Amino acid sequence: MGIVTAIEVQKRNQDRANIYIDGEYAFSLSLMEAARLRKGQPLSDADIAALRGGDDVQKAVDSAARFLKYRPRSREEVRRNLADKGIPAPVIEAAIERLTTMGYLDDEAFARYWAQNRGEFKPLSPRALRVELKQKGVPDEIIGGVLEELDADSLAYQAAFAQARKLRRPTLPEFRKKIGDLLRRRGFSYSTIQDVVERLREELAASDPDYFNPTTESNEE
Repeated sequence: MGIVTAIEVQKRNQDRANIYIDGEYAFSLSLMEAARLRKGQPLSDADIAALRGGDDVQKAVDSAARFLKYRPRSREEVRRNLADKGIPAPVIEAAIERLTTMGYLDDEAFARYWAQNRGEFKPLSPRALRVELKQKGVPDEIIGGVLEELDADSLAYQAAFAQARKLRRPTLPEFRKKIGDLLRRRGFSYSTIQDVVERLREELAASDPDYFNPTTESNEE
């Protein structure tokens, strides 16, 4: 048993306060938690352990919040990030549960965000997306549900069209090779690649007669 003899706001971090028990520094707390204490309040060893444990969890939550600042993360990404900082596993799990309850962690929402982001900026095949999401620790059942909603042909066409815009009067073999190689790297199947390449070739030839090198295209045809 001890008595709280002082509660002082830290000079370097005014979001935290130092707690003194029986005239000696004991530990620090966030201002919100420190505000629950009062000078002269008795604290048992169990009370002190609970306060310290709760503060450790809050520190982990704050650290995770900074990690989440730039983009959504999966629960496993947050778990790995906190573990890399040497935070004990029980504290990590408590922090993750608190963040989940607060709505900051949601693996299904994260998987949908990741798939949508890839679709807008770097279309990948559902197979490649599955690999990425598994690497980020998203459960298989969530991955399967999200990927069922994707259209591989549409994603392949988006990737192919973006690449085609970068080409300058390619020969037909160059066009087929560069578009095909890109789609293979993105994980699309052979049949999808063949269908998309031919569809895009026909559309480009019809909409822009000068897109292909006419001599080479004629020889290929």
